[in-house]
Amino acid sequence: MPTENELFGAVDALLEQVPADELPSPVERRRLREAAGLSQAQVAHALGTRREAVGSWEAGQREPRPPQRAAYARLLEGLAQRFPAPAPGDRPVPAAAPVTPAGPPVTPETPEPQETPAPVASALAVGGVSEPVAAPAPAPAPAPASLPPGPGDARFAHGPLGVLDGDGSLYCAGGLVLECPAATVPELVAWTLADARLGAGRLHRSGKDFDPLIVLTAAAAERLGLPDHLADRRAMRLPEDHKVVRQIARAKWQLTRRGFGPWARVYRPALGQQRQCVQLAVLPWGALDTRAWGSAGDLPPAELARVLSVYAARVLTPRGSTAVAGLELMTALRPPTRAVEDGSTGTWVSGPVPGSLTAAVDPAPPEAPDEHPVVSALFARHHERTPEEVLDEEAFDWVRDTGLLTDAECARQHVVGVDVNTAFLAAGNRLVVGLSGPEHVRAPRFDKQVPGSWLVDLSGIEIDPRLPSPFTPHGRRPEGPAWYATPTVAYAAELISQFGLPVEVRPVEAYLRREAGPYLDPWYKRLAEAYKATMADLGVTSDLAPQQFLDAMAGHKAGDPGLVAVLSAIKSTVKGGIGKLRERPQGARYRPGERWPALERATWRPDIRAAVISAARVNMHRKLVRTALATQSGPAPSGSVVFGEDALLPVALLSDCVVYPSSGPSPLDVLPYDAAGKPAAGTFRLGVSPGMVKHEGTQPLFWAVELMEAQHNPARHIKDGDV
Repeated sequence: MPTENELFGAVDALLEQVPADELPSPVERRRLREAAGLSQAQVAHALGTRREAVGSWEAGQREPRPPQRAAYARLLEGLAQRFPAPAPGDRPVPAAAPVTPAGPPVTPETPEPQETPAPVASALAVGGVSEPVAAPAPAPAPAPASLPPGPGDARFAHGPLGVLDGDGSLYCAGGLVLECPAATVPELVAWTLADARLGAGRLHRSGKDFDPLIVLTAAAAERLGLPDHLADRRAMRLPEDHKVVRQIARAKWQLTRRGFGPWARVYRPALGQQRQCVQLAVLPWGALDTRAWGSAGDLPPAELARVLSVYAARVLTPRGSTAVAGLELMTALRPPTRAVEDGSTGTWVSGPVPGSLTAAVDPAPPEAPDEHPVVSALFARHHERTPEEVLDEEAFDWVRDTGLLTDAECARQHVVGVDVNTAFLAAGNRLVVGLSGPEHVRAPRFDKQVPGSWLVDLSGIEIDPRLPSPFTPHGRRPEGPAWYATPTVAYAAELISQFGLPVEVRPVEAYLRREAGPYLDPWYKRLAEAYKATMADLGVTSDLAPQQFLDAMAGHKAGDPGLVAVLSAIKSTVKGGIGKLRERPQGARYRPGERWPALERATWRPDIRAAVISAARVNMHRKLVRTALATQSGPAPSGSVVFGEDALLPVALLSDCVVYPSSGPSPLDVLPYDAAGKPAAGTFRLGVSPGMVKHEGTQPLFWAVELMEAQHNPARHIKDGDV
């Protein structure tokens, strides 16, 4: 148990010297925390307790006990001095006259920034007025995840974004509607920065505030002189001679190199610390990709503002595709630089943030995609690299040979698919990745603590043919030396030790990164909380029993369509963000061997992408092995990874989905449970958290066998049965 002095030291990291006092009411405790932009997890970490304890203190269910009580009182007293409660009649007046809001919003318990060492604006503080100026009109009760105005940074009093309609109504968070007088894009940008009070606070004390986002409906785009579609479908932007582009230039505003496309940034150079930038999203041009957002782009403006504000509060203000958002979130949570004091001059200079990616580095040759200059310098054009020349860490796509189906398996009537929740996100949790450039080493001793790429022969590890090899995406046994990321080689060493295999892990060479850390941890925490909070809003919570969980999952997509869109966008943010770590060249002008813009980013890191996918694949395989061990009647023989005929083994794998033969249609008919009714240790567990599994689908066994014989993967089609 930490001492009181230690707890005070942790609190002082959030708050400078503040006298302690007795505790305010539970409602005031929560108000103070949210006003400071602190999450319950941050407060719990500083106090050496659990997040649930802080939640119970704020709900009035429990009171803190020593030594946490004194430290908690110290924190609340300091926050009360910085964020005093407003007087009953003391309400700030918005800069732009609001119109009647859609209805009285309801406050959810929503995750907030996970790693913010100093008090900053809360992601949920999406409005700075406690009530709209105009009286609310009667309206139905809003959905649970509407975001009301609340305490926070007055600069962003009306939330992170607004949806502009053709009549000049700008729909903001919490049902607030502002009247926008702008008739041109330059006028819209100037008005947004001067009067709209939109934007969001930074997620890290050394990061940047988020620029305001204005989403344009088709009617608003027409009002501003924008066409209803982009004629240039290749470049996806307005031509330089378009009247709107000329208006922007005449008004001394600038566009980024991407020009005026579905997501356009209009800016002027910053004035000191004050940014002058507005993000525009043009709905009729496909700004909200249906693959990520579903039909959110067709929602009424007020509802779309609610949906995007929920995403902004839980993830970040959208800044492009969900893939772009996933990558931007990494930087927002771990910015590359911070202000540090120069000891010799006493001035403040830019210095690196520990644990962040601070500079662009070139990959090791096996880690680079074919287009990269380091590959072009080594191989002739159109050369197909072998496993000894390229790192091939990808997700599983494997189907068992039908000749390996046992009589007992063929007697079962169903195949049941279970899917790992946000598998890549779960793989990033506590994953140590390289922060520096690669160092080439010959004949290194393998160390699972060192991230990198290893050339090693794992072909001597024989796996039961009814299971895929964990070392290749296609599941076939390696044929010789090949390049692997650290998690894959570490798993090979684990299997050798667990099953007593007569094999050694002896790398031939490696590209290692000596500077390393859990770079993705805050990214995991924020997206995991966003995913769980949204699932909870849809009725799927972490306290459900297995059958209750399956029932809730069966109907969750029939709930609030706006929140279903948010959930889809969060999942796309995870996958897209990992994919962006190895963004490939785009555009007709690119020539093989040339550098492309993404290479100049510190976050262009194919080695980190490879490590995440490697970790996800071996996590899946580890559960397959433990499930087999838990279901076979006898112990596994030493010296081989082979299981008994009665072991539960899959018939197909696709990325994060595994398909098992089953005697019944439910996952409860197939997943192993112990005598106490709990999931067998180390196997798949039903639940909502990242890394747990949900029901993907059930089909007849003969349906799966027909697909397998035709070399199709049943895991790809098990959800709806369509092929």
